[in-house]
Amino acid sequence: MSLPLEGLSAIVTGAGRGLGRAEALELARLGAAVVVNDFGQPGRDGSGAASAAPAEEVAAEIRAAGGRALAHTGDVADHQQAGELVESAVAEFGRLDILVNNAGILRDRMVFSMSEDEWDSVIRVHLRGHFNTTRFAAAHWRARSKAAGAPVYGRIVNTSSEAFLAGSAGQPNYAAAKGGIVGLTTSTALALVKYGVTANVICPRARTRMTADVFAGLGEPDADDSQGRLDPLAPEHVAPLVGYLASPAAAHVNGQLLVVHGGMVAVVERPRVAAKFDTKQTAFTYDELDALLTPHYADRPAGETFAAAEVLGLGHG
Repeated sequence: MSLPLEGLSAIVTGAGRGLGRAEALELARLGAAVVVNDFGQPGRDGSGAASAAPAEEVAAEIRAAGGRALAHTGDVADHQQAGELVESAVAEFGRLDILVNNAGILRDRMVFSMSEDEWDSVIRVHLRGHFNTTRFAAAHWRARSKAAGAPVYGRIVNTSSEAFLAGSAGQPNYAAAKGGIVGLTTSTALALVKYGVTANVICPRARTRMTADVFAGLGEPDADDSQGRLDPLAPEHVAPLVGYLASPAAAHVNGQLLVVHGGMVAVVERPRVAAKFDTKQTAFTYDELDALLTPHYADRPAGETFAAAEVLGLGHG
């Protein structure tokens, strides 16, 4: 019996640790050949010397299990290196079929204290990094489709966050980058559908080095748990959804946002109009808007954000 991703090749960025590692291993388990990309800096803020070790270790783990894998240590936020990443997949495996964008860093600060560099660095790695790899993968699929005169196989799975959905007071840079990734994904989904390519985005919640302090002590199984229960915030809860979205079975899933953690997947609708007001004059005046909108918001807490956050019970992700 063939595996769902057998014969396909994938790139997973930020795959040396945490979510990216679990996703790379899952794609390999499902039959894909994987390019494991990780710049290898030890600090979750992007600090420290780059290292080939994280990517090499995951690639070696895949090969030891009988899979095919190539380590790549380029910086996806660098346009040229992102292009070389896509080229390496095509050179090694003949083509690229799946792109999973996961690379990211954190530089948390309240908006009134955040420096320009703290803003720019997070936007660079998350949003520019997602764009760079998407741009070169999209060009590859478009060229292949034009040469074949027919749609080809292509899957993009991007990584956003519940910080975008529910807000995160100390992460204006991260929340903005993750919101931008959603916009990039939906635009890409529309642009590439005629070439046979889908693009979807997930908001995962997982215990990784990026979120270690946030989820410390939350839902962790006891160290002496004899039943060997999986941590409800383990990245392994997220990886199967990535495998599914990368597979032929998800051919009709496109431009979607899904929240995933601990055995739960929630399909998030696009924002809907909660209320609508029309002027009774030629144009609105301040007084008319005051009479309409002030009562509408009067009973809501000042810090309330999107209703979706409350319905799903979302938190920091």
